[in-house]
Amino acid sequence: MDKVRIGIIGVGNMGSSHVNFISEIPELAELTAICDCNPAKLEKYRDRGLALYEDASKFIAEAPIDAVMVEVPHYDHVRLAVEAIEHGKHVIVEKPISVHKQLAQPLLEAIAAHPELRVSAMFNQRTIDAHRKIKELIDSGKLGELRRINWIITNWFRSQYYYDSGDWRASWRGEGGGVLLNQCPHQLDLLQWFFGMPKRVTAFLSLGRYHDIEVEDDVTAYFEYPNGATGVFVTSTGEALGTNRLEVIGDHGKLVFEDGHLKLKYYDGSLQEYSDTVQQSFPTPEYWDVTVPCDAGNRHQHRNIIENFCKSILKGEKLMAPAQEGIHGLELGNAILLSGLKHRTVELPVDGAEFAAELDRLIATSRYQKKATVNAGSSDFGNSF
Repeated sequence: MDKVRIGIIGVGNMGSSHVNFISEIPELAELTAICDCNPAKLEKYRDRGLALYEDASKFIAEAPIDAVMVEVPHYDHVRLAVEAIEHGKHVIVEKPISVHKQLAQPLLEAIAAHPELRVSAMFNQRTIDAHRKIKELIDSGKLGELRRINWIITNWFRSQYYYDSGDWRASWRGEGGGVLLNQCPHQLDLLQWFFGMPKRVTAFLSLGRYHDIEVEDDVTAYFEYPNGATGVFVTSTGEALGTNRLEVIGDHGKLVFEDGHLKLKYYDGSLQEYSDTVQQSFPTPEYWDVTVPCDAGNRHQHRNIIENFCKSILKGEKLMAPAQEGIHGLELGNAILLSGLKHRTVELPVDGAEFAAELDRLIATSRYQKKATVNAGSSDFGNSF
């Protein structure tokens, strides 16, 4: 195989963007087929020599493809990814890998049953240099044992127009959640990638605090980690002047990432030992105060994941975002949502059956009526199959 023949299922905002990203790596990949259940979305591709399909199963079985990109609403991620894997296709699945932990199990089982295939998740923020530097500093032990984590990520602002632009958005039926399921899978993935999983979660959330929606658009969560470290995670889609600030405290210092700058205050020793032994009442240890050189942005994030995926297939390169790792951020989001809905602390691992039952209850008892969509054809991932 000289290059990977890729087919896309769902050409909404993200799916159509991936059409362009694939064209930027012609030495590795070629777009050969597209599928969308909305025939109007296929029209602009009629003259490009692509195989076009309206039926996803027929596409997976018959299209001239080696790999599939699943770019549809959340509930169909697992079903279509599993079907593609069972037909011998490599897969990139959009984030989140599923709506909840229990629903994700068939995908994990399919991946385990087919180790010859590459299955990646679109966790494109793992490609950002600053995020990779943060992980490197933590994994190297530079910060020492972690003590506290604070992440305020409220620059996911979304307008009411955004929520009205697709009938699947921001409902239990269509999306299975709000900011935790749509915007924050990136941060939830980074949280577990950086710090591992907490042992328990206590969360407070508001349903439709800032928007006419039935799902969560404002969240504050408290994490407890196995070593005694604590974390606070705040997110919202209701702050037009939002913040993205990550602060990490360890036994050797403090790391802060905000406004594109990664700063490290580093003490060459144990701060706990310093506290225990210093003979002063209000001391300040000598420390290094440095700005870590890094690129805080990456306009090629999505393309980098596709490029890595193709190199993994063609050259054996290690996947940057294996899809099976998506279960951790998904479980963390499920725990936050379950805790907030039930008004209690949730232990991890989450009881997948309990969360699934709660989501089913919310869908069954929903009285939410979606307004007429302002532009139903512009949903993020295409229409549901």
